[in-house]
Amino acid sequence: MYAIVKAGGRQEKVAVGDTVFVDRIDAAAGSTVTFPAVLVVDGAAVTSDPKVLSGVKVTGEIVEEVKGPKIHILRYKSKTGYRRRQGFRSKNTRVKITAINGVK
Repeated sequence: MYAIVKAGGRQEKVAVGDTVFVDRIDAAAGSTVTFPAVLVVDGAAVTSDPKVLSGVKVTGEIVEEVKGPKIHILRYKSKTGYRRRQGFRSKNTRVKITAINGVK
């Protein structure tokens, strides 16, 4: 059994026991968080009805807050001497999925 959930502006495929990286969640490590399900697959049964999925909750436990990979942003224009360098590292949260509730 697995589910597709909305997490941090993206959709993630999760199953019980999986660890996923999502955009930063402002909560302490060890606290629980719930995600809304978009799709649930249980063997051959696929549930995508919004009325049924409104009762499905995917819960997880926050493990830690981590930094994402470094992204290098370089801007360059030839023959003018224009060069700009910038870097970015996103803040992510590692979440361990503990349960998928509400599926019959």
